[in-house]
Amino acid sequence: MKTRESGMPPEEMWQTFFDPLVALVRLGLTSECACVVDFGCGYGTFSVPAATMVRGVVHALDIDAEMVSATKAKGEEMHLDNLKAAVRDFVAVGSGLEDGSADYVMLFNILHAAESDVLLKEARRVLRRGGKLGVMHWNHDPSTPRGPSMAIRPKPEQCMRMVEEAGFEMSPLIDFPPFHYGFVGIAR
Repeated sequence: MKTRESGMPPEEMWQTFFDPLVALVRLGLTSECACVVDFGCGYGTFSVPAATMVRGVVHALDIDAEMVSATKAKGEEMHLDNLKAAVRDFVAVGSGLEDGSADYVMLFNILHAAESDVLLKEARRVLRRGGKLGVMHWNHDPSTPRGPSMAIRPKPEQCMRMVEEAGFEMSPLIDFPPFHYGFVGIAR
């Protein structure tokens, strides 16, 4: 399943939008995580820093082979043996991970996907009870420099409702200026 066009900016621009380590900490990632999953890893913007933070494995999954290659290359350059990047259509065939095997799942800038309910179901399936789901998305603001079209871009309350309905308890909304918001869901 290729997601709907996300308006992914070039990597040089993308890197200016975040401090990935700060964002990961604010979204509840801790060093104790034994299994982390990044659904739609893109350039590895968050999965590579996550692999430097955690004691366990980071599974970086994406349907785009070029993105997976870029993520793998960064992990190899940094000698991150715990980063496992793979091409995978995780909506169509799942992540390949066992039920309840993950401590943390990242859904960053992906909940505009046409089958976001299937994606959330897979995220909940792989998370252990009490595991954390980090969500980040583009602000619902047409002045953002990139991002999915406003027609498919979910508002924060829509994302939170989808995540809650998928079996998660919600944290308060977190602002990630200049263009994003996020929150944490705890698997029930």
